[in-house]
Amino acid sequence: MKKLMIAVVAIFMGTTAFSQEIDLGIKAGANFANISDASGLSNKTGFQAGIFAGIKFTDKVGIQADMLYSQQGGDFDFGDFDLTYINVPVVLKYYLFQGLNIQAGPQFGFIVDDKITVDLGDVVTDAKAENFDLSGVVGAGYDFPFGIRLDARYNFGLTDVSKIDGADGKNSVFSVALGYSFL
Repeated sequence: MKKLMIAVVAIFMGTTAFSQEIDLGIKAGANFANISDASGLSNKTGFQAGIFAGIKFTDKVGIQADMLYSQQGGDFDFGDFDLTYINVPVVLKYYLFQGLNIQAGPQFGFIVDDKITVDLGDVVTDAKAENFDLSGVVGAGYDFPFGIRLDARYNFGLTDVSKIDGADGKNSVFSVALGYSFL
């Protein structure tokens, strides 16, 4: 994770001289998460919060990286499926007009805490989540005046969440976040 963070910081620092506009700020919002391809799970509401840094190269193109504490998983009638990640999405932002933009890119997730249990009365099974989660991100946002940012994103998992054999399931998260840019 240290190498990834150093690479992200180096990219931002190396392109600062060529950029038109730099954003540094904080954001927080809600996650509506589930595990795709898993039966018996329903949407789980959690929160996300963290920091973001972005560079706008032209009037139309920018890039933004976030570091977010993110609650994910799914609601399960027969146990728990609670996942907490540090997510690092890196999205390319294309501005359609004024502050309205569309976003796409990868997200790198690092598990912080997992609680996966299945309780079937006499049998209780604990499982572990994978340490790393790779997702794709698509979304839209609006950069309001005075540094206010609003993002709506959908994260679709590309790797399986659990280490259980035969239990295929990927993260599926819709998020809405409000941010504030200091610059």
